[in-house]
Amino acid sequence: MTTGRSTPWVLATRNTGKLRELRALFATHGIEAIDLREAGVPEDSVAEDAVEAFETFEENALAKARYFSARLPGRIIVADDSGLAVDALGGEPGVRSKRWSGRADLHGAELDASNNALLLSRLGDSADRRARFVCAAAWSDGRQELVLRGEVHGHIVAQGRGMHGFGYDPHVFIDELGRTLAEATVAEKELVSHRGRAFVRLVEELRVRGMITA
Repeated sequence: MTTGRSTPWVLATRNTGKLRELRALFATHGIEAIDLREAGVPEDSVAEDAVEAFETFEENALAKARYFSARLPGRIIVADDSGLAVDALGGEPGVRSKRWSGRADLHGAELDASNNALLLSRLGDSADRRARFVCAAAWSDGRQELVLRGEVHGHIVAQGRGMHGFGYDPHVFIDELGRTLAEATVAEKELVSHRGRAFVRLVEELRVRGMITA
């Protein structure tokens, strides 16, 4: 049986926003998690970006988990692929959400701003603003794998609101919350966000299967 107690899980992302959310989420479930830097994995942005070359969130999440599992034998790796799907744009940006604007020279908040500017430009004055956030959460211990999906639905707002999110969060009004995802608290995100739903489902399924202890 694999447990989540003795050795920390490794969060296979270098995105500070994701790390902040996932550390808080796993802490509420009594699971210690560390990032790639703490696990001693030097950054190789070219190779790491190339891993996410598939057309579905699930395939990309599993590819990332497998990549870092090979670099950290014997460790439990959790990874995700997530993004925004906008109805009026035929589901774009989808799996290309992170680098949709094509600005490889930008990172962090500057890249977020570039992606959001493209989003609003592409939507223009379209009356259909429906959108959904999608996340596929993957888990691997080098021998067994599991991937599960989470979604949350809403619509695009022209004026960004909230300071707690990253990426497209300020521009996506979540119907269930009555506010943008960037205005949500950590507790609300765990319950409602696509990432929260995907990873909570993942932990629950691992416990059901006896792959981690309660």
